Amino acid sequence: MGIGRLLRACLVTLAFLAAAAPARPAAAQANFDRPGGDYLSSPVISGDPADCALVCERDRRCRSWSFNYPTDLTSGAVCWLKSNVPARVQDSCCVSGVRGAGVVEPRNSAIETSIDRFGGDYKNFDVKSKDGDDACKAACTADNKCRAWTYARPGYAGKEGHCFLKKDIKPPRRKAGFTSGVVR
Repeated sequence: MGIGRLLRACLVTLAFLAAAAPARPAAAQANFDRPGGDYLSSPVISGDPADCALVCERDRRCRSWSFNYPTDLTSGAVCWLKSNVPARVQDSCCVSGVRGAGVVEPRNSAIETSIDRFGGDYKNFDVKSKDGDDACKAACTADNKCRAWTYARPGYAGKEGHCFLKKDIKPPRRKAGFTSGVVR
């Protein structure tokens, strides 16, 4: 009789601790795709991966999702809902996650992901997709007049990726598909 009570008390304690422990939220994975398992695709007018994650949350069949960035202005962003959780594959085309995963943008002091520093432009130019934000940052660093930069992925400000060099440091604004940085 005493062992049964002790066992129940242990189970109740474990259940309480499991409920009280802070759950670590799953994070979406930028620059990863999850090929396969698709049952639905839809355009994402906003171009924001967070909207794809939200669509998955609202669909009971969804177990994981992949957001494909637009490749040009005519073929916009696409959200792929999946009935299982395929293995992830590194690919800069996408952001992917599992149901319950919000989108957490990578953060460091040099690169501001999903940030536009609108205004203050003195020069702008197309950038080949493979060079991306690194080429934009390098162009700003090499120009003494440049204080900040913003890079728009292909499909967000034109067919090609586009770099904006800035003479002024403007406030950051969240905007999917854009990357910014301050140099001086």
